[in-house]
Amino acid sequence: MVAVPVYGLAMAFCDLHYFSDALGMQTAAYVLLPERAEPPYQVMFLLHGLSDDHTIWLRRTSIERYVEGLPLMVVMPNGGRGFYTDAAEGFAYGTAIGEELPALIRKTFPTTDVPWSITGLSMGGYGALRLALAYPQTFGSAHSHSGALEFGHSPFDNPEEPRVREFARIVGPTFAGGPNDLFHLVKSADPRPHIRIDCGVDDFLIESNRNYHAFLMEQGIPHEYEEFPGEHNWAYWDEHVQEALAFHRRNLNF
Repeated sequence: MVAVPVYGLAMAFCDLHYFSDALGMQTAAYVLLPERAEPPYQVMFLLHGLSDDHTIWLRRTSIERYVEGLPLMVVMPNGGRGFYTDAAEGFAYGTAIGEELPALIRKTFPTTDVPWSITGLSMGGYGALRLALAYPQTFGSAHSHSGALEFGHSPFDNPEEPRVREFARIVGPTFAGGPNDLFHLVKSADPRPHIRIDCGVDDFLIESNRNYHAFLMEQGIPHEYEEFPGEHNWAYWDEHVQEALAFHRRNLNF
């Protein structure tokens, strides 16, 4: 008798290109969706970091394998270098990914009703919390890996450094209490999304994560927080995105 291999449920892959009114240009997203599971599908937005684009999660992790068999679509948008905000001087990535893209996904694919989930790393870890706090009716469960969680809250050091000048054009003159301040947004979000944060103990952003965790504890805001061995790299994110999936599944029952 010849053994027949057993394979998991297939995932369909879509390379989505569309025009964004908020950006005033064509942009793109990768989409994974179950090929054989019955719709409607729950949705997770998966955000990249500062130096990457919407292709990176598929190229550097096993995310397709991790979601195989789940009734879950994964939407990986191109967020440029915009921190998923509406820049004071520049592109409106907050509106593009927080409003336009969810509307397009709902119109194009057989999805469940919101709330959905959102996950990101580094710049995208900040972005996952920022978009969930700004659009809590859309994103009910948010997970940050190694997030730049004090972006938009604390003034920048070295204001003449080129990268700092770039970031200052995004944030504008207002820091604490402004529209990009996670410390401010988490107090006013209604309903407040489920929040989980993790970071590697050797990550250069560990103190930013600890500071935000301490603030949430002081405010009595429910959340999950964990530190693990690891640095700011793909080995860490490939491992811990699996915990993000488990967190979202508990919160949204899929």
